[in-house]
Order: sequence, then C-alpha cells, then structure tokens
Amino acid sequence: MYFIDVQGTLISDSDKSPIRGSLEFIQMCNEKNIPYMVITNNTKKASRDFYDYLCSIGFEFDFSKYLDPLMLLESRVSKESVAAYGADEFLNTLVSMGYKLDYENPKTVLVAIKEDFMADEYAQMIDFLLSGAKLVGMHETSIYAKNNKRYPGVGAVLKMLEFATSTPYIVVGKPSEAFYNESLNKLREQDKSAEFSDVIMISDDVKGDLGGAKEMGMKTVFVTSGKYRTEAEIVPFLKLELRPDAVFGDMQNILEAI
Repeated sequence: MYFIDVQGTLISDSDKSPIRGSLEFIQMCNEKNIPYMVITNNTKKASRDFYDYLCSIGFEFDFSKYLDPLMLLESRVSKESVAAYGADEFLNTLVSMGYKLDYENPKTVLVAIKEDFMADEYAQMIDFLLSGAKLVGMHETSIYAKNNKRYPGVGAVLKMLEFATSTPYIVVGKPSEAFYNESLNKLREQDKSAEFSDVIMISDDVKGDLGGAKEMGMKTVFVTSGKYRTEAEIVPFLKLELRPDAVFGDMQNILEAI
C-alpha cells in the first residue's frame, strides 16, 4: 500500500509535467489493485481543480484516492478573522471557501507557501502572534522548490515564527497526525485492514513528509526528483531513526526495483 506525494514526486517542480515513471506507477497500482492514496500539500488551487489538473496530464485515479490540506482546513481553522499569507491563488481559494481575511485583529495567522515573503509580512505576523493570534501552517514542508531555486518551506517559516514569539503551531497538511490519519481512513475504503505499518510513503521531502511518516510507523522512500538533487545533501544529517528506508532517483527507478 502506498501514500504518494505529488510535487517533486509525481510532477515536476519546474513545469508541473509528469516525472519519469509516475504515470506508469499509478497505472501499475490500478492494474494490480494495490491500495494507494495520492496525498499532496497543494494549497494554490481548489482541491477539485488540482485533481482535475492531474487527470488532464494523464494520471488516472478516482477523487476518493486524493487528499490535500484544503480538504481538512474547515475542521481545523475557523473561517472568522484569518490573517493568511501565501500565494495569491491560495488567498483567492480561501475567499472562495468563505474565509474572512483580517489583517487588523486576526484570531489566526495561517501560513502557506510563497517564494517572496517580505520582511514586513514577517513583522506583521509576529505582531499578531504576540497579540494572541493562533499560528497554523497549511503544511510543514522543509524546502519549496521553484524556477531552479530553493526557498524556505512553510515548516521553516513556522519554526522561525515559533522561535521569535514562543507561539506553538499546528499543521493542517503533511506531516500532521490529523492529515495522515485522514489519509489512512480513506485508504481503508480500499482495504479495511490497512494500518500505517502496511504503508510505504513516497516523497521528495525527506525532512517533512517522510520524517512524520516514519514517526507514525510507515516505511519511507525518498526520491531525489524534487527538492533535493542528491541524498548526500540531506540524508546524512538526519537522525538515524528518521532516515528513509530506501532512496531512488525517481518513480521510474522505483518501478524498475519492484
């Protein structure tokens, strides 16, 4: 059974096209009736829109096998008085979901991915947090890759804000327990006996996605087709218990090894 990441694993960070072997891996799971979930930290597009995009570029799987943080957001964050930070697409999606954005006296500071955060935005977040707002991350990615550059991920921003204000944070998407538990619940629609110990998590985010998966008892596979160019950049610096069980270049390499 598999949990499969999307950005940097199934699709390229540079042009959002299918990575080598990714279409074939999903097809193999379909043909062999292997239970799997496509789990992504997408926040820029509405959930159904991003799923439809994946289908439009050749991925064939039912929406019941898809999960992203926006699908859990309403159960984790009130729609009232939210100071949200991220790409314009994310902010527009929040408004379309009925969230009321408030940059004067918010109850929640909500952080998503953005490559060009400004110092004044960080200053504003800090003021809100010191005034009592809650801190919530849409996910906890370590690095955000775009245009052949690597930026601090949401997890890095959350850690910085926590250090600056002593405000603890919660995470909606990967690698939160809530997100992985919901992924397992949906996986059990395919196999009622599914447990985390049965699941192999495949991702390019070895610190975020895979570290959290390890802590919940999953096996992990790290692919270097996304955030990291080689395992030498990151794996030797991880705690032994959080290192991936296997490392591959991309999904095609995994297919060839099965």
